[in-house]
Amino acid sequence: MNRILKIFHKEIAGIHQAAILIGAFTFLSQILALVRDRLLAQYFGADLSLDLYYTAFRIPDLIYASVASLVSISVLIPFLSTMLESKKEEAKKFLSAVFTVFVSGMVLVSTAVFFAMPWLVGKLFGGLGGPEVLSELVFISRMLLLQPIFLGISNLFGVVTQIGKRFFIYALSPVFYNLSIIFGLVALYPHYGLRGVVAGVVIGGLLHFLIQIPYSIKAGLFPLFTFDIDFRKMLEVVKISIPRTIALSANMIELIVITALASTLAVGSISIFNLALNLQSVPFAIVGVSYALAAFPTLSACFARGEKEQFMTHIATAAKHIIFWSIPITALFVVLRAQIVRTVLGTGNFNWENTRLVAACLALFVISLVAQSLKLLFTRSYYAAGKTAKPLIVNILSSILTISLPFMLLKMFTTFDSFRFFMESLFKVEGIKGSEVLMLPLGYSLGTIFGGIAFWVIFQKDFGKMPRLFKTLFASLQAAVAGGFVAYIGLNLLDEWFNLNTLAGIFSQGLIAGLLGIGATLLVFKLLKNPEIEEVLSALKQKVSKNKIIVSEPDKIEV
Repeated sequence: MNRILKIFHKEIAGIHQAAILIGAFTFLSQILALVRDRLLAQYFGADLSLDLYYTAFRIPDLIYASVASLVSISVLIPFLSTMLESKKEEAKKFLSAVFTVFVSGMVLVSTAVFFAMPWLVGKLFGGLGGPEVLSELVFISRMLLLQPIFLGISNLFGVVTQIGKRFFIYALSPVFYNLSIIFGLVALYPHYGLRGVVAGVVIGGLLHFLIQIPYSIKAGLFPLFTFDIDFRKMLEVVKISIPRTIALSANMIELIVITALASTLAVGSISIFNLALNLQSVPFAIVGVSYALAAFPTLSACFARGEKEQFMTHIATAAKHIIFWSIPITALFVVLRAQIVRTVLGTGNFNWENTRLVAACLALFVISLVAQSLKLLFTRSYYAAGKTAKPLIVNILSSILTISLPFMLLKMFTTFDSFRFFMESLFKVEGIKGSEVLMLPLGYSLGTIFGGIAFWVIFQKDFGKMPRLFKTLFASLQAAVAGGFVAYIGLNLLDEWFNLNTLAGIFSQGLIAGLLGIGATLLVFKLLKNPEIEEVLSALKQKVSKNKIIVSEPDKIEV
């Protein structure tokens, strides 16, 4: 046990080791999230109740992104670390001031939204149903207003646990959060229905920060309400946080608008969109988020020391590895989409038509995996260089496009039969009611791809070209084509070997076909003498137990 605990206190030697280790812990948390989604699919299917559940998060999510992110870990840690080097009392005073301002502001905002909720729900999501449906949505949305408060406070305590290198404590928070949601589904839903599930979510948010309190007390940095506030310093914190806050808020506004649009479509459209979005977030979190987080401290240090060549080398390395991982994963997800969805969600009230629609949406989401990951990396790179204006502009323009495109594509889908037939046949959803939902992830991905390309072009103009990036891109495309083709052939050959009416049969078919595809992908990389695969193998051989983890707070509430 001591050896396990020591993992959370050691320093990571390089980007690859950090990314692999962060990715491993992210993967564990994602497993619980998949269990949560499987239970949601089992109990509800893609129906009105699940639509209400996902919709209820949208307004609290926006509050969390626009207010709670002002006390982000990445902003507060530098302030607090500097103070702790001189006077501990000054650090505690600062933390108490942040705590007072944040909690007061969050309570005021949440109270105002509480009373405005009926109007907001009616204006944004009126297409979901009549007065009874909207009344239930108002009730559970109001319950979830506690979430931004709990998770924002958790961010504050997370600053203390991370500075104290108690990463094990911090890592347990999202585990308890997801376990609580699962508890709500298993124990509370049978007695209290949808409200019981939401209660599980709220309890999870409470546990998210309660688990960190004991160490904060032990460290002597437990924040208290205070009237002794240095508003000049508070303003400095807010100014640094604003670019990230606006970017997160723009993403939440994207999801609110898309959810509002989905509420006017067939019942279950919101559920299908969100279930597919959650599935595609697994590879994005493991690859894109891990490399962006792992690279950020190194990039900041290089730029601060004026080591611009090293700065570019690290960015190029991270970008190449994102491409190396993401493109083959995209190919395998597109080919194995039905097996993935059926294995993870295919139970209870989640029927075959639901599976086909979620699988099609998953394929449309995952085509932007590279762009999503590179956008995050380039944004963090600009922040590391102290430049916040351009990433803010690119992210806002990308969000505007992401919001606009679903409306345009939906109009094309309903107006031009040839376009509708092409999309339905391409993703094998012919004759299924509600197939227009495909336009939502398609618009989302196209907007994201635009943002990724814009970042690539602008970044290279500002900082210079990244060497060998296109070579990695072409190698990954070749490996992805080979891996996808072999996986597709494997699916067809194994079609008669397994009973595809059972979970075991579907899982076995997808697993074997996936392993064959991975084998083909690795073989092509080897034949092409791709250097990234050698770097990954080398990183895996090193002892990550000698490394230190730096973890970031969540960008949104887990749903």
